[in-house]
Amino acid sequence: MKALLQRVSSARVEVVGEILGSIDRGLLVLVGVEPEDNQAAADKLLKRLLDYRVFSDPEGRMNLSLRDIDGGLLLVSQFTLAADTRKGLRPGFSTAAPPEQAAALFDYLLERARTQHAVVASGRFGADMQVHLVNDGPVTFLLEV
Repeated sequence: MKALLQRVSSARVEVVGEILGSIDRGLLVLVGVEPEDNQAAADKLLKRLLDYRVFSDPEGRMNLSLRDIDGGLLLVSQFTLAADTRKGLRPGFSTAAPPEQAAALFDYLLERARTQHAVVASGRFGADMQVHLVNDGPVTFLLEV
């Protein structure tokens, strides 16, 4: 699994003008699923997302996690993260999981997140979404599990 996490002061995701999910301070995470991914990978990714230290402590160092600050988590499925971009001028998507597998694994990740963290929001799998965010820093990391 791949996750592009962005530390945000606010973020929201919309479909046809309807806000599906929004958070204030926290993490916006774009999630890509690859064919070899499974529930164990999703569990590992979730632990990293909740415990990854990307928020500033009183000294200005990245020492605090999402759990530490009680921030929001906005999960958005994005199959393009799993694209093969190593050559050519067009991405290849044979490296992305089939939609059924990806949807099931994304739903599993979302369900597990909601049992482990207070503020969790999401977009809609497979929808044409508009994502609005204020990247704080900017701080952006690509996590792979």
